[in-house]
Amino acid sequence: MSANNDSIQKTLLVAILLCLVCSVIVAGAAVSLRGKQNENKANDKRSAVLQAANLYEEGKPVADQFKSKITARIVNVAEGRFATDAELQEIRQAGFTVENFDQKKSSKAPELSRALAGSEDPASIKRLEKYATVYMVQDGDNIEKVVLPVHGYGLWSTLYGFIALEGDMNTIVGFGFYSHAETPGLGGEVDNPKWKSQWIGKEIYDDEGNVAITVMKAQAEQGNPHQVDGLSGATLTSRGVHNLVRFWVGDQAFGSLLTKLKSQGA
Repeated sequence: MSANNDSIQKTLLVAILLCLVCSVIVAGAAVSLRGKQNENKANDKRSAVLQAANLYEEGKPVADQFKSKITARIVNVAEGRFATDAELQEIRQAGFTVENFDQKKSSKAPELSRALAGSEDPASIKRLEKYATVYMVQDGDNIEKVVLPVHGYGLWSTLYGFIALEGDMNTIVGFGFYSHAETPGLGGEVDNPKWKSQWIGKEIYDDEGNVAITVMKAQAEQGNPHQVDGLSGATLTSRGVHNLVRFWVGDQAFGSLLTKLKSQGA
């Protein structure tokens, strides 16, 4: 009986030691690879910005492309202007830097966001960020394109993406999402290149300056500059995309910034 107990104890000891060794190895690998993982995550977002602006070149380092083509600026969303030095300091004090500013995380920080009431939250984002990063393609002081971060709830998930506009701050250059969990083959068709291509050349605003871009329940009217086909079999995802785009280009979000940038380029 004693021999059996010794055997069981030795087996348990070996199992425990093996678990500890494996834990140390896994933890060490996670720590050593964290920098690479963060860089890959950053490059995924950079790639999404470049693709929205129709500037992505296959086979070339994403970080190099981004650095040579894109100018990133943090803006005060509510006031529609670029952040001041004092505001950039506020961002740093909250634990962010200009280089790694994370709009998603900042929306959860009370000092960098505000809660939205249901009536002012058609995109179902719950909290609106005080600051956001916008991306510009410039020729000297002339802004040729601007890429705006957008997000909002679909059917199963919050969709995160970018919409790019020409220098007229109205005509869409490109649109796409880099993160979502919508149903493959249905709401997941937001990733379909054919559907995304419909957005190119569409106009955000009508002649009076009102937000006019619309994702239809079915097919868009032929030749209508403000309408995009809805996703077949994905009514709620289509409605979510409709709501989030209109929210972010509207007065509550980037509408004021776009108006000021348009007047500066006029």
